[in-house]
Amino acid sequence: MLESGRMQRTALYQQHLDLGARMMEFSGWEMPLQYPTGINQEHVAVRTDVGIFDVSHMGELRILGPDATRFLQFATLNDPAKLRLGRAQYSMIPNGSGGLVDDIYLYREEDDAYLMVCNAGNTATVSEHLKTLIGSFDCHLVDETSTWSLLALQGPGSALLLGRHVGAELTTLRKNRSTATEISGCPVKLTRTGYTGEDGFEIFCHPTDAGYVWDILVGAGATPCGLGARDTLRLEAGFALFGKELTATTNPLCTPYRWVVKDKPFYGREAMWGRPCSHQLIGLKLAQRGIARQGYRVFSGQKVVGEVTSGTISPLTRESIALGWLLTELAIEGTALAIEIRGLKVPATVTPPPFFKQ
Repeated sequence: MLESGRMQRTALYQQHLDLGARMMEFSGWEMPLQYPTGINQEHVAVRTDVGIFDVSHMGELRILGPDATRFLQFATLNDPAKLRLGRAQYSMIPNGSGGLVDDIYLYREEDDAYLMVCNAGNTATVSEHLKTLIGSFDCHLVDETSTWSLLALQGPGSALLLGRHVGAELTTLRKNRSTATEISGCPVKLTRTGYTGEDGFEIFCHPTDAGYVWDILVGAGATPCGLGARDTLRLEAGFALFGKELTATTNPLCTPYRWVVKDKPFYGREAMWGRPCSHQLIGLKLAQRGIARQGYRVFSGQKVVGEVTSGTISPLTRESIALGWLLTELAIEGTALAIEIRGLKVPATVTPPPFFKQ
């Protein structure tokens, strides 16, 4: 948040107002929650056609120098040494107690230069944490958040829509790959990544160009989508959110993201591997309508055996779904449980995400 106390705004703030967006505070930023069409319609647009999100509140940090790769091998859980130029990987930043600082996306742009995208509310925390770890590594970190705007074009129709406006051949741009190109003459960095469970692209551009790119893609038929739809889409896809499923105390070895933890030296390794997984992060599907909110208790008979981290009613399937922590011995597909919602125990079943069929 700015020193004056006013929330930060992205370069697309006026576009959101012009489209009638309902704005909200999110991690110190004034962001669109939804547009007049509503969260459900925005959600379905992404699942069936194409939607566009302003995610310029995310943080961008550049790590560069001769030891950049070696440093990031130590500071993150995935292995950046496996990244070829123009490739990206999902990863996490461990803390010293076996938990997490943040989950991130890491892009290798040159032999000794990476771009890291972190969660909006964690940018300063991640930056300070990495600076304390650099020590004798011959590399340095630059916060480039203010120099980028970031748009996410998501949905099965995204490649077709975007292909009409870019100079690059999108059929050769596979998942987790990036390229420098133009959108109707405007220079952008295009990556085939996203947070919805659909095919899609994330578009890095200069803030002064963001409105131009947004207007072109919305004018071409992309449905503007807010943070509300972004949350229901990621939950339906079974993606974790830092601050809910992932926290400073979360051991990633106890989650479906165990695959991120590569067998290599990294900061906090002993603490992480030394912590037992008494609970597992799992998906739940309720037998009847109801929203299982963060903190709601999960029961097996009369015993509390877990806690919900996120829940919603899927705009696509109209089923009640949730993510949460559950005793490891019960974290088996098909296990019958109950979630306490407003004093009533609603039957639920352990169901591995995603909660929809692509």
